[in-house]
Amino acid sequence: MGLGRLLRPAVAGALLVVSAAGAARPAPVAQQAVPAAMSKIALGQWELKARDAGSRTLCLTHRATLIQLVHGTAQCSQVVMESSPNSATVRYSCPGRGQGRTTIIVETPQLINIDTQGVIDGEPFTAQFEGRRVGACR
Repeated sequence: MGLGRLLRPAVAGALLVVSAAGAARPAPVAQQAVPAAMSKIALGQWELKARDAGSRTLCLTHRATLIQLVHGTAQCSQVVMESSPNSATVRYSCPGRGQGRTTIIVETPQLINIDTQGVIDGEPFTAQFEGRRVGACR
């Protein structure tokens, strides 16, 4: 038996380990898969009313944006903790920026409730929003 034949299984195993390690890296927010409940949310212009403050508008082009409203476009890894037909809870971690946990309840494709809490840049945060789709993005 030649040396090449002995090394083939080892090389194949090493390639498998390297590919699996590469697949474990988190994707940017816009590319990550969203839980089933979130796939029901209509894209477009949304008004998010905070329970304890004013409101803000958001052009929703990627549903995953709703998971980390406070951390914005920070590169974060996400883990779905709970998923049902009408709600989802996702934990996320943003190296050097903090972490959070967001629960989204989908009442209808145009009405959602968001509860998010965590730490950003060393400071705790908590926020609740009612989101309503108000039309197409402007």
